[in-house]
Amino acid sequence: MTQSRQQQKLKTRRAIIDAAFGLLDEQHSFSSMSLREVARAAGIAPTSFYRHFKDIDELGLTLVDEAGLTLRQLMRQARVRIASGGGVISTSIDTFMEFISANSNIFRLLLREHTGTSNAFRAAVFREIQHFTEELTDYTVATTGLNKKLANLQAEAMVKLVFSTGAEALDLDTTQREQLAVRLKIQLRFITNGSLEYAKNN
Repeated sequence: MTQSRQQQKLKTRRAIIDAAFGLLDEQHSFSSMSLREVARAAGIAPTSFYRHFKDIDELGLTLVDEAGLTLRQLMRQARVRIASGGGVISTSIDTFMEFISANSNIFRLLLREHTGTSNAFRAAVFREIQHFTEELTDYTVATTGLNKKLANLQAEAMVKLVFSTGAEALDLDTTQREQLAVRLKIQLRFITNGSLEYAKNN
């Protein structure tokens, strides 16, 4: 019986998180979302919300953590596809664009809270971007032989460019998004080739 109650609690918590993600769109940011609105979308009473989260801000931080984890897991999947014979940049960007297309609300959350009014949210998004950058740095060191300092600079430049382009891609149609992806792949190759050239000459 105890296990059953615990499972129900986890199920309700998941429903709250999914409801909040579902409410995000181009007009509706997390900062404009109310606790009652989330509870209604999750199919629970507003008072039940507090059994799972201290307040709406704690829910927001959980969403940021989940968004960052989802994105990192996706890029790990991209590396598996690369290991099967795909080009590093091409496969990574195709995977990223697929993510934006299928999870636009998750990416919108990261973008908005990165420059939002909440210090806690900004710090949480910054941590997620740092995790992403560190993983890319380690991957670059392992696959190109760049030293860690250069690999980190390259990773920072690439992540900033990818996130910026991702923001641009959100409101484009399929054809425009494909064209944007082609441009992004070229720009990332510029960064990669520049890093290797710099390492060779310095």
